[in-house]
Amino acid sequence: MDFAYLVTPLLTWVVVGPIKFLINSARQRRWAFNLVGNGGFPSNHSSVVTSMATLIALREGIGHPAFGVAVTLAFIVMIDANSLRQHVGRQAAAINRLARDDAGHTRLRERMGHTLVEIGGGICTGIAMGFLIHALFK
Repeated sequence: MDFAYLVTPLLTWVVVGPIKFLINSARQRRWAFNLVGNGGFPSNHSSVVTSMATLIALREGIGHPAFGVAVTLAFIVMIDANSLRQHVGRQAAAINRLARDDAGHTRLRERMGHTLVEIGGGICTGIAMGFLIHALFK
């Protein structure tokens, strides 16, 4: 069994998370614990799916059906990260505004989605991780 396919998403997530945290902390000039999770640069989700698509392209070729499935999944994840989750964030902001005088309201997180730049950073990071893992697990 080729463990590179199992290691790739996990290793990409573990590497990109701290990079994202440090970049966002430098931007905000404080520890950016509020951006751990959804949102921020680069997109973890985009990195993970792109690293898998890259690894499949390098190992199996772009003509392999698995590459088509990986690219399709990557597009779904990136579209979701850009549009749907940003809409969820806008809804959270509206709810927070409406409930600001309610003492029992727990403030909802408004920063949910990714910008195109954040997704682009995730794509670049994912491609780099795919190449790195391909080289390490030859």
